[in-house]
Amino acid sequence: MTSSKISEMTGQQGRGRGRPKTRSDEAERQRIVQSARDLFLDVGYGGTTMDAVAARCGVSKRTLYQLFPAKTDLFRVMVADHRRSMLALPRDPDEDLPLAEALAAIFRLEIDEIDNRDRLAFIRLVLADSDRFSEIGEMIEQEGAGPARRLLEDWLSVQQERGRLRAFPADALARMLMDMVFSVLIKRFPGDRLLTVEDRASHARLCLEVFVQGAATTAD
Repeated sequence: MTSSKISEMTGQQGRGRGRPKTRSDEAERQRIVQSARDLFLDVGYGGTTMDAVAARCGVSKRTLYQLFPAKTDLFRVMVADHRRSMLALPRDPDEDLPLAEALAAIFRLEIDEIDNRDRLAFIRLVLADSDRFSEIGEMIEQEGAGPARRLLEDWLSVQQERGRLRAFPADALARMLMDMVFSVLIKRFPGDRLLTVEDRASHARLCLEVFVQGAATTAD
């Protein structure tokens, strides 16, 4: 038997061994992120280990570490995903909604009860554990609040260039809007009555109307 024939047979045998790969790395990453998110919500950031993530997701630790070398890498992806659940940015550059309507869409004020509950659960996780684990605050700024603020600042700058908003510093306007709207959507102070999603969205819309009245160059 020739060496080429032996090599051909050996290659065929080698390719037949092992479990065939059924998902792309990206699909597997997304599946792990979704399952791990539930684990983080169940036991908290401190209580979550990579061993527990592997068990929850049904993958080997080797596969998990190939895709996410550390718990912080996994949590960082979750923060970036969560950012997109909070702000619908960037926008279509040709969008021509009235300012208040555009801002309502950006802050996703039409979100349903289930999606709202999911994003609030993640925020509560972050608030509960950020004092004990400094890396959470760093990841929130790097992957969540920081990029979100810059995206909103860019959108506001475009509106200023189009002559729709007065020339206030765009970074200050972005911070103002995020502080104002998220305090309505997320926070609950002692003594406050429990607000429904609709109550919060209605009050946030009023805040946006007031903002537009003060910042717009003309009636929008």
